[in-house]
Amino acid sequence: MRIVSLLPSATEIVYLLGLGDHLTGVSHECDYPKAALGKRKIITPAFESSGLSSREIDSSVRAFLGRGEGIYRIDLEALKAADPDLIVTQELCDVCAAPYQDVLEAVTHLSRKPEILSLNPQRLGDVLQDVERVGEATGRLREAAQAVASLTERIDRVEKRAANAKTRPPVACLEWLEPIMASGHWVPEMVALAGGSEPLGKAGEPSERVAWERVLSCAPEILILMPCGFSVDRTLDEIHLLTDRPGWEGLPAVRRGKVFAVNGHAYFSRSGPRLVDGTEILAHLVHPELFPGPVPEGAARRLVG
Repeated sequence: MRIVSLLPSATEIVYLLGLGDHLTGVSHECDYPKAALGKRKIITPAFESSGLSSREIDSSVRAFLGRGEGIYRIDLEALKAADPDLIVTQELCDVCAAPYQDVLEAVTHLSRKPEILSLNPQRLGDVLQDVERVGEATGRLREAAQAVASLTERIDRVEKRAANAKTRPPVACLEWLEPIMASGHWVPEMVALAGGSEPLGKAGEPSERVAWERVLSCAPEILILMPCGFSVDRTLDEIHLLTDRPGWEGLPAVRRGKVFAVNGHAYFSRSGPRLVDGTEILAHLVHPELFPGPVPEGAARRLVG
C-alpha cells in the first residue's frame, strides 16, 4: 500500500503502526519521527512564517482565509508521483493542514482515485479512535489495537495517580500569545487528567481568542504556554508579549514561579500519539510531588525572572 499523509499527526500514526516504508508523501511539517523528513513533500506553505512574529502570523493567516484562500498548497506533480492508494487528511482546521476541499479537487487530477481518510478528532478519545481507523484502512488492526491499549494504559496511570492529589489547581494553557488564544479540543481534558482544572479552555471545542483581562481574572496558579507549532525556544523569544502586559507580575502563577513554556509543536498541538506524552508532561508540571519526572529533553522549561 502506498500512503500519503497530509498532516503531522497522521504521519506519526502511520509510523506507530509500522507503515513508514509505505509512506510515499507527507506535508512540509511532518518531522516526527526523523525518518519522515526524508519523504516526498506534497504540501508547501503559502507564506514563510519562520521570521514572523505571532501577530504577523495571525494577520497573514486571517488575510489568506478572508480571501477564501488556504495557507497551504498541494504540489500536484508531487502527489501524482506519490501515486497513493490512501490519503490521510483532516477537516478539523484549515490552519492545521490543507483544506479538505483542496484535497478532493487535487484527487480529480490523479490517474486513479485513492481512498481518502479524514481525521477530525475533538477529544483525546477521538485521537485513539483515529489510530484504530488508520489501522482499519491499512490492514493493521492488530497493531492499532495494541498501540491503543498501550496509550490507554498510560493515560489511566496518570489519571489514577493524579486522583491522589490534595488540590486541583487552576492551570491556564495559552495556545497563542498575540492575540491570546485559550486552549481547546483535547488540552483541557489533558489538564484534568493531570490533576488540574483549565479555567479558560473548553474541552472538545476549538481554541478561542480571549482578552488579557480574562487571564487575570481566572488567577491561574500554573500558566502553561503552548503556542501552536512553536518550540520552547520560539515561545520564549516572544515571552515579552505577556510579561509587558499590565498585571503580569500579580498573577499567582508568576508569583509562585509556575510559568512554563512547553513544546506545543510536539506534545500538544498535534492530534497524534504524543498527546499522551503531553499528558504525562502536564502531570509533572502540575503535580511534581506525584510525578517526579523526568520529562523529554526540550519538552518544557520554567520561566525564570
